[in-house]
Amino acid sequence: MRFDLPTPDDTTRPFWDAAREGRLVIKRCASCGRAHHYPRPFCPYCWSGDVSWEEARGTGTVYTFSVVHRNDLPPFNERVPYVAAVVELDEGPRLMTNVVDCDVDDVAVGMPVEVAYRAIDDNGTENDGVTVPVFRPASGYTSAA
Repeated sequence: MRFDLPTPDDTTRPFWDAAREGRLVIKRCASCGRAHHYPRPFCPYCWSGDVSWEEARGTGTVYTFSVVHRNDLPPFNERVPYVAAVVELDEGPRLMTNVVDCDVDDVAVGMPVEVAYRAIDDNGTENDGVTVPVFRPASGYTSAA
């Protein structure tokens, strides 16, 4: 059994389909104007059902993170150390994700990041199975370390 693969449903499928296409989408409420994530059929702020998908810029900052050095569940045990993070998008919503393409010691709260994508299949290899958004240091970012 894979623990790192999402199970898209009717509510979340547009998010996962967009990720497979290399696009990050979020929902925005037409009533109060606020963007939100995770995908749901109503606004978590004003409870309006007048929400729709929009493409996010795919940029933001690391809000918080943890470097995972030990995880016994496959396939995570093969990835250690890795960075589990919450990224605050420029549009406002926060996403749980991984920070990739940099040394784990270089990740910092407030670090500017941009979206990248990881395609995963049931065997852990890359293909057209499921694509998950991950984040990497923004172009031109250099760590202070």
